[in-house]
Amino acid sequence: MMLTAALALTLSAAPSDQDRAYRLLQEVDRVTPEVLVVRAASPSVVFIETEVTQRVNTFFGLRNRTVTGSGSGVVIHADGFIVTNYHVVAGARTITVTFDGDPRRYAADLVSFVRSEDLALLRIESATETSGGFPTVRMGTSGNLMRGERVVAIGNPHGQAHTVSTGIISGLHREVPVPDHGLHFRGLIQTDASINLGNSGGPLLNIRGELIGINAVMNSMAENIGFAIPVDRVREVLTETLFPQAQRRWLGFSLGEESPPKVTAVLADSPADLAGICEGYEILALDGVPVTTPEEFLHAALQFPEEGAVKVSVNTDEGRRDLEVHPWDRMDGVLFERLGMTVVERNIGHQDWIVVDRISQGGPADDLGLQRGDLIPAFQVGGVQGPLRIRDRSTLAQLVERLEPGVVLSMNIFRDDDRDQDYAQDELYEGNLRVR
Repeated sequence: MMLTAALALTLSAAPSDQDRAYRLLQEVDRVTPEVLVVRAASPSVVFIETEVTQRVNTFFGLRNRTVTGSGSGVVIHADGFIVTNYHVVAGARTITVTFDGDPRRYAADLVSFVRSEDLALLRIESATETSGGFPTVRMGTSGNLMRGERVVAIGNPHGQAHTVSTGIISGLHREVPVPDHGLHFRGLIQTDASINLGNSGGPLLNIRGELIGINAVMNSMAENIGFAIPVDRVREVLTETLFPQAQRRWLGFSLGEESPPKVTAVLADSPADLAGICEGYEILALDGVPVTTPEEFLHAALQFPEEGAVKVSVNTDEGRRDLEVHPWDRMDGVLFERLGMTVVERNIGHQDWIVVDRISQGGPADDLGLQRGDLIPAFQVGGVQGPLRIRDRSTLAQLVERLEPGVVLSMNIFRDDDRDQDYAQDELYEGNLRVR
């Protein structure tokens, strides 16, 4: 009875200062801005797992070994496009991504990359089968960042999926060499938010939940010194290289930066030119998908079917017009845009050769005097290396795409002057073609 009475007395007593403090703490809102950032942005963050086949020397000779890796990425478009660091997926035989709270594993493809920027674009293979699309991050800007402002990093350090760390922006415009990967970054964001192995490719977010950078490197010799690629630079690489490289088909015109996007140039004899698209036209839609910005144009162009015509809706001085365009594949587009010609592969004399097919009026190939049917056995790039013998258009397109404008190709050309379907020594010509 004494214990029961004492307990009753204690419970009925006036609340102490400690009781009042705990009651006040229960009323304090635990949902901080950082919590809201994580709730908003984490659905768009993916855990990336890779398998890379390496050739190793063993006691029994050279053997293949499968090595696994991991990193992070962030979805930037509902159709399943993901931005990450190139070093996360370099050489990967398979790429798998998972979302926070989703037990499914999605296979992904590497569709384009820029090694010098350490950026890559992935696409989830089953994206077209997913109704409603994937959650995306909200893009911010890195042009007005302030030292000291709060940031949130989300990633998968050391395989700990969807780990959150917070901090501030410690510095801006940092220059960071990464000798192990042959990289030299400029203009990076420095943060003290923990960025460890596995955070690479994940988002750095401001307190509004907007993407301001892609986490890239850390200083392993120090604590709390990490770096991110500014989102404005990521956006430039996306629009200039990653998205164009990811497009499977090529139209043949260029756009300005204004909205709605306006045609600034049309290559002669390109699909756009043949369809009647002219400089100054505003692009309104691609295959029925409305387009209001250059970025939306790039996204819509990624959805083109692999074959068949596409409808390009334009605004002209006479009003809206729907034009039917028959795009070429991207390899033909690269060669036509840079060299003013396309090529085909032919087997002649039991060997594979590249032979000139289409010629762009006023382009580099036309200026050189190339003709349809000319065979190109070899050429030299810029006079600084030996002759290159390329037998397929894919290899040629990859080479040409990396060349700077103005580089001179010294070419050997066989022309079947006597139409006997044979190439004699007296039908060999030489000339220089300047890449545009």
